[in-house]
Amino acid sequence: MFAAENGLKGDPRLQAISQAIRVVPHFPKPGIMFQDITTLLLDHKAFKDTVDIFVDRYRDMGISVVAGSLSLSLSLSLSLKYVLYIFVYGFDSAWADL
Repeated sequence: MFAAENGLKGDPRLQAISQAIRVVPHFPKPGIMFQDITTLLLDHKAFKDTVDIFVDRYRDMGISVVAGSLSLSLSLSLSLKYVLYIFVYGFDSAWADL
C-alpha cells in the first residue's frame, strides 16, 4: 500500500530494501516476525535508498523533530538529521512490554 500511495509502485529500490532486511520468525515470542534492520545497515546501497525515499517523502513537510528509540531505528533517524537538518530525540524503549 505504501508504494502505490507514494508513487513508488514498481520502484526497484523497494525490492532491494526488502531483501536487505532479515526476518527472524517467532522472535521475541511465537507469532512475531521480527524485522532486523542490521543487515540493511550493512548494505550501503539499500540503506542509502531507504534514506533517499524518506527524504523525498518528508522534505517539504516542515518536520523539525524526529523521535526514535535507542535501537537500530535511531540510525535511520540520525541519517535523516544530516539530510533534512532536523533535531533527533532518542528514548529508551528497551523496557516496553510486548
